[in-house]
Amino acid sequence: MFKEFKEFIAKGNVMDMAVGIILGAAFTTIVKSLVGDVLMPVIGVFTSGVDFADLFIPLDGNSYESLEAAKEAGAAVVSYGVFINAMINFLIVAFVVFILVKNVNKLKRKEEEAPAAPAKPSEDIVLLSEIRDALVKPTAAKKPAAKKKAIKKPATKKKK
Repeated sequence: MFKEFKEFIAKGNVMDMAVGIILGAAFTTIVKSLVGDVLMPVIGVFTSGVDFADLFIPLDGNSYESLEAAKEAGAAVVSYGVFINAMINFLIVAFVVFILVKNVNKLKRKEEEAPAAPAKPSEDIVLLSEIRDALVKPTAAKKPAAKKKAIKKPATKKKK
C-alpha cells in the first residue's frame, strides 16, 4: 500500500496540482491587497467615502459606529460589506483566470495551425522509390527489329 501511495505522489499530475495550489494561495494574497488597498479606496471616493468592509447590519437592534465596535460588544451582525469585498475579489480572480485561459488557448491554436515541416524520407525509402520509378518507366532502348527468315539453300554435295 505504501508503494502505491508513493507512485501516486510521484506522478506529475499531483506535483502540478501542488504547485498550482501554492501559486493560487500567493495569488489570493495579491488580489486581496489589490482590492483592499487599491480598488476599494478608489470606489470609496466615488461613493462619498463609504468603505464596504464597514457596512453591516446589527441583529440586536442597537447602533454601532463600526463593525469592530459591534463585534467587541458581542453583537451578532450581518457583514454584507465584507461579502461585497469577497465578491469583488472573486470577480477579479475570475477575470484574470479567464484572460489567462484565453491566451493559453490562443497559443495552442497557433501551434495547431502551424503546419509541421514534412520529414525527409529515409535513404531506404528514397532508394525504394527510385527502384519503383525505374520499373514503371518504359525502357529507353528500342525493341530489336523483327528478324527476317533466312532462306536456306539446299546443301550441295561436293564431288571428289
